[in-house]
Amino acid sequence: MNKRGIFEDELLTTFFDDTDAAETREWFEAFASVVREAGPERASWLLNRLADVAHEQGLHRTDLTTPYINTIEPRDEAPLPGDMFMERRIRSLVRWNALATVMRANLNDDDLGGHIASFASAATLYDVGMNYFFRAPSEEHGGDLVYFQGHSAPGIYAHAYLEGRITEEQLDNFRREVDGKGLPSYPHPWLMPDFWQFPTVSMGLGPIQAIYQAHIMKYLQNRELIPKQDRKVWAFLGDGEMDEPESLGALSLAGRERLDNLIFVVNCNLQRLDGPVRGNGKIIQELEGLFRGAGWNVIKVVWGRLWDPLLERDKQGQLRRRMEECVDGEYQAYKKNGGAYTREHFFGKYPELKEMVADMSDDEIYALNRGGHDPFKVYAAYHAAVNHTGQPTVILAKTIKGYATGAGEAVNKAHQMKKLDLESLKGFRDRFNMPFSDKELENLPYYRPDEDSPELRYLRERRAALGGSLPARRRLSEKLPVPELSLFSNFLEGSGERELSTTMAFVRMMSSIIREKGIGDRVVPIVPDEARTFGMEGMFRQLGIYSSGGQKYEPEDAGQVMYYREDTKGRIMEEGINEAGAMSGWMAAATSYSNHNLPLVPFYIFYSMFGFQRVGDLAWAAGDLRARGFLLGATAGRTTLNGEGLQHQDGHSHVLASTVPNCISYDPAYNYELAVILQDGLRRMYHEQESVFYYITLMNENYTHPAMPEGAEEGIRKGMYLLHEGRVSKAKKAPKRVQLLGAGTILREVEAAADILREEFKIESDVWSVTSFNELRREGLEVERWNMLHPEAAPRQCWVEKCLADRSGPVIAASDYMKIYADQIRPYVRAPYKVLGTDGFGRSDSRAKLREFFEVDRRFVTIAALKALADAGELEASVVTGALEKFGISPDKVYPARA
Repeated sequence: MNKRGIFEDELLTTFFDDTDAAETREWFEAFASVVREAGPERASWLLNRLADVAHEQGLHRTDLTTPYINTIEPRDEAPLPGDMFMERRIRSLVRWNALATVMRANLNDDDLGGHIASFASAATLYDVGMNYFFRAPSEEHGGDLVYFQGHSAPGIYAHAYLEGRITEEQLDNFRREVDGKGLPSYPHPWLMPDFWQFPTVSMGLGPIQAIYQAHIMKYLQNRELIPKQDRKVWAFLGDGEMDEPESLGALSLAGRERLDNLIFVVNCNLQRLDGPVRGNGKIIQELEGLFRGAGWNVIKVVWGRLWDPLLERDKQGQLRRRMEECVDGEYQAYKKNGGAYTREHFFGKYPELKEMVADMSDDEIYALNRGGHDPFKVYAAYHAAVNHTGQPTVILAKTIKGYATGAGEAVNKAHQMKKLDLESLKGFRDRFNMPFSDKELENLPYYRPDEDSPELRYLRERRAALGGSLPARRRLSEKLPVPELSLFSNFLEGSGERELSTTMAFVRMMSSIIREKGIGDRVVPIVPDEARTFGMEGMFRQLGIYSSGGQKYEPEDAGQVMYYREDTKGRIMEEGINEAGAMSGWMAAATSYSNHNLPLVPFYIFYSMFGFQRVGDLAWAAGDLRARGFLLGATAGRTTLNGEGLQHQDGHSHVLASTVPNCISYDPAYNYELAVILQDGLRRMYHEQESVFYYITLMNENYTHPAMPEGAEEGIRKGMYLLHEGRVSKAKKAPKRVQLLGAGTILREVEAAADILREEFKIESDVWSVTSFNELRREGLEVERWNMLHPEAAPRQCWVEKCLADRSGPVIAASDYMKIYADQIRPYVRAPYKVLGTDGFGRSDSRAKLREFFEVDRRFVTIAALKALADAGELEASVVTGALEKFGISPDKVYPARA
């Protein structure tokens, strides 16, 4: 609503579809009077009440969209304050160097690829931000956080090249990283830890990460851990990318939490990888309805300034009508086919429109610009967004994919474009005033003006006014005081006769850390919606559940000790039934050391089956992000979760965790193992500041826990230690012996099998607790590689080899996970090696029945040991047959992996 009263200016307007112009005028006059006399608030109230009455009469508005024009009227646009000539010049330099970077990477036969069209469409969107809005961290300001769209990376490198942050040699090694001089294809903090802040090219992950980044920023501000500055989280996205479930899945959270520190910029170039995003519809209108319905402030930047005079002359709404009628497939064709085609097919449909452009040339019609390429329109939108309060903002900016690339402009194959033909290259050069001859174009030179040139001086001045260069990433932050292992002394000494689960032990250990000075206030407990399942409800009252609005109701359990308490300063992040959201929140907290210079210790606890399997792409991104924190897979294991069945029983999360190179994973059986692992993780991540994160599985099975054996700490950390040593006979003929390896809850079955072997078969067993087959494999591979590269040196031994070097007998391993998990260490086991595991779909039953079904209980461990000894010639095969009969195991039992 214009403050001057837009309706007074428009009273002479008639509409092409108006059946009673006089009545329409009366309505407009009455409404204009209300605006003038009572103000826009009163006018809005009347509109809302009128809508209510219409609803009661069965008349409903069918959509949430506004007309297909810019949200901000020209008269309301904040004026762009800088030197337009200089900014266009810098933008041209960035465009050229981005193009040259990709094309030079493909001059030979390596076919490295790259993307030209995405940045070509978004250059103005980034340029205006770089010049006026993206604030870098400084002593005065924490800085904005910018999620750059992955396919636009060449343009960001090109801007950094002009700043002097990236060298020509690095540009020449775009997508050539192995020798250490190159640039990653996309934003990767792992590969450029001082430059890129966020990995975004796995499409859809940027939007949900940005939402939860803004959410965590508010959380930290409300807890008074960081100051309340006007920091913003910017996310640059593609319109095709918005089809990813993660892109839209958390919009309501942002609206509900009123995250006015969040700005989405959706580059609506109307094309995805293979063709139109919505050839038969309008993606801008569709997204407007989705965002508006989720409570966002929506700013559409559809048309550039050259359309303003035509829209001003559109007194009957015919131009707006035509804009509404056309679908995105047609808009793509208009830009592909030129001005004459647009005159005939767009303006030519109605005589009034054809007459409107009669005095315009075809070139002038073709030059009618889209809003996302107009810096004046983009600046006005950004200015409105950063000054809007109470809502997150989305800017829907219409652009052209492959803008200004000649033959590559607005064509379906634009996304795959990595080279321009010579004529298109000449046109690009001429359009952006690059000082190269046709002959020089053959070498695709970069162009960086002299250090003291007006362009570079202006660029540096603009960035200096905003605090410095972006993107930029902080690698290190303050070190946190890490408690000694003695903090968990109660768990190191064993539980006596008391039975408890490792899940309950973890909750108590976390509570102990929370009470520790210097680190306790940095602990962030995160759950999706299972706190009671994990025994964490006691923390509701103690720590409070974070809520930006506090608690506006009295909970029904207010009279109980552990009532449901929400608080603006609450510590627990309970994200609802939303694993992807909770994981994104954990990632934001786990990178707070970099984004806020404030290391946090996030503990995200979840059903292990709904961890890596459901959010594997986010877990990979967490590795790239250099996240630091703990993931706790509770109710873990294929046979540990009573009664739940196929979709809840996890037998493969450790296999999935092994695919993330800097994810350190453990499957502890006993509380003291968990204590050692937690303390070591705190040391590595928060004192040594290693860029790793931990995945630890926890069980809900209650049992007694022994005291920690002396000297076990090193083995627990490395992944394997001797838990029980079999008896050593002084007789001339040593008793038969096996090595039994157990992990997680199946370790207790292995211990029981050792007793059976001794008591019933006179076979001794050394029992090893394996806390991490993944870590054992990694260390084994590293040693194996060292030996290969040092053929004349004395070979090294990995930890598995050292542990088993002086031990006799075949080796049997059993875990609650797929056989491939324990099978990873086979190359380092020099004796016959047999693996038991839980391949196949889960079942709903008791633990005992499940372990029988998956063949990992004590009887099957015993059978595996006997068979291994028989294979080695130390037992008669009939002994194994007798054991099968004794245990009631049928040789025709169904194979669980295929059941």
